[in-house]
Amino acid sequence: MKATRSMVLVSGDPESLNRGALDVFSTLQRELANFGLDEEISLTMVSDIHKSGSNPLVLVYPDAVIYGQVSPADVHQIVEEHLYKGRVVAEKQVPPYDLSGKIAWLSSRKGTLPAENRIVLKNVGLIDPESIDDYIINEGYEAIGTILKEMTPEDTINTIKNSGLRGRGGAGFPTGLKWQFVKGAKGDKKYVICNADESEPGTFKDRLVLEGDPHAIIEAMMIAAFAVGADEGYVYIRGEYGLAISRMKKAIQQAHDYGLLGKNIFGTDFSFDIHIHAGAGAYICGEETALIESIEGNRGEPRTRPPYPTTAGLWQKPTLVNNVETLANIPAIIRNGAEWYKSIGTPSSPGTKVYTILGNVNVTGLIEVPMGITLREVISIYAKGMKNGANFKLAQTGGSSGSIIPASLQDTPMDFDSFNKAGVSLGSGALLIASDEVCVLDLAKVLLNFFREESCGKCNPCRIGIKRAFEILTNISEGVATLHDLEDLNMLSDQLYNLSNCGLGQTAGSPLHDILAHFRAEVEAHVKLKVCPAGVCPMSGRRAYQTV
Repeated sequence: MKATRSMVLVSGDPESLNRGALDVFSTLQRELANFGLDEEISLTMVSDIHKSGSNPLVLVYPDAVIYGQVSPADVHQIVEEHLYKGRVVAEKQVPPYDLSGKIAWLSSRKGTLPAENRIVLKNVGLIDPESIDDYIINEGYEAIGTILKEMTPEDTINTIKNSGLRGRGGAGFPTGLKWQFVKGAKGDKKYVICNADESEPGTFKDRLVLEGDPHAIIEAMMIAAFAVGADEGYVYIRGEYGLAISRMKKAIQQAHDYGLLGKNIFGTDFSFDIHIHAGAGAYICGEETALIESIEGNRGEPRTRPPYPTTAGLWQKPTLVNNVETLANIPAIIRNGAEWYKSIGTPSSPGTKVYTILGNVNVTGLIEVPMGITLREVISIYAKGMKNGANFKLAQTGGSSGSIIPASLQDTPMDFDSFNKAGVSLGSGALLIASDEVCVLDLAKVLLNFFREESCGKCNPCRIGIKRAFEILTNISEGVATLHDLEDLNMLSDQLYNLSNCGLGQTAGSPLHDILAHFRAEVEAHVKLKVCPAGVCPMSGRRAYQTV
């Protein structure tokens, strides 16, 4: 089958046919041909996607956009705006509740973008997330069944180690090795925690997984618990994620009702239960030890390490903490094997990565692509190019704690090792794409101001260093700094990284390092010429601080 960039489905059940689905389908054919899209976009009529009570549905993949109440008169607008220009027609969108939940066959269809390399997002948008039956029909809970019947904890850990899966929360630590540490830690009680706090600005990939495929996280936590010897788990969810919380609670109850959680699961000696803990809006609680403190009812502040959570975590018991995206890979690895997983991505960073694309591009949203793809490919293929034909200037990866990546690195493979060698980090999964109209100094100010507000204040390097760095950036942006201030920024960047107690302070220095390493000429223009090349900074001549 020829690969296509998009797939359009039209509901063809009897009710839709009575309401004019064939006219909608034939009009789509004509409009796609008129816009020269008939070779790029596949058009299919399917009979089992529609519930009832509305005009024909039109689904667009890989965008996972659902249009309802569609008549032939609406088709031209949908084709022109969405399929040709890449802009969703918001007024015609309907929620996924109008779907029947019986379109999982899409995930096995070859040659189209929705079917390729979907591991984490395999079920998202294709099944009813509030139906455990839909999940089971689509290979759900097969992996935990295999584990309990055919494998030992050691076998399970070795499979994850051999797959090469690395943590998707930003650090990229080998997942199987972390599991092995917890398995080998001494203790009669152990815990598994799913870190779903996801408070990085611009990142919403974990929310989509929790809302669209909650049972996958439950199954992954069960597999992890069996492997490390835990019998209790927590999902720490960002408090603002109301729908994710309600769906996870419902999924946990359904798993209990089916005997998949609780005592003696599948008639074995394995017992496991899961609790939900909602965060209270603290960015710092995305750090695993601050998260643990929060679950215990304490102020969300990072602990001094060592000891690490793998040996002394929740209530000082050995604890495994994994990110949502990391866990979402686990069932597929168990079902398909380590070698299958290693065949995707790069040798040092196997598998896929889920990104949220934001900024000055034509198409924003969520994508799942193989590790090792480049920024150039992401922008040209998935983001459909820069908005208004602007020049690509930089990408800010991983939310606030990522790196500011210049255009000169846009052909660097996006995997952990390649980015590390280039002196930048992959981060958690946000890609903020910026054009020449963005001032790199202004961006650094926004990031440092965010860190300044979110710092818990526990350690001096973070509490004072970030405030000082923000003051210097403000002076540079207003044209009242000196070249000596740039040396101070370099020093602060190093001290924040080397002396801060946790990842917040350590990564707060990254914007300082990146703008001086990759955009020094633009920064110096603010100092030497008293101008902002992007025309963003005020250049008011007012000092933000006075040197004593």
